[in-house]
Amino acid sequence: QVQLVESGGGLVQPGGSLRLSCAASGRIFGINVMGWYRQAPGKQRELVATITSDGSTNYADSLKARFTISRDNAKNTVYLQMNSLKPEDTAVYYCNGFFVRWGDRWGRGTQVTVSA
Repeated sequence: QVQLVESGGGLVQPGGSLRLSCAASGRIFGINVMGWYRQAPGKQRELVATITSDGSTNYADSLKARFTISRDNAKNTVYLQMNSLKPEDTAVYYCNGFFVRWGDRWGRGTQVTVSA
């Protein structure tokens, strides 16, 4: 089938930046929408941003000024550039993709910790 693998998480100081990557692999026949979600301790998973195959984007209103989603269709990879990070951005960030034939798939997540 297919899988999504995230990378790029880690520990960063407040005000810093991180770039997350998520690469899809396997028997890929096309990926319609790719996106990022996050889940902080004790909270529900929430939308960060999504991007369609033609580049249309959608962001959580509270994050659009600091986060940028992009996509390389040739590499089946989606990125999330996160700037001016705050402690409240601390969460596990999950990659999501809606695959032709396979449907909705999730990565295992990458931890982002914003702390001094």
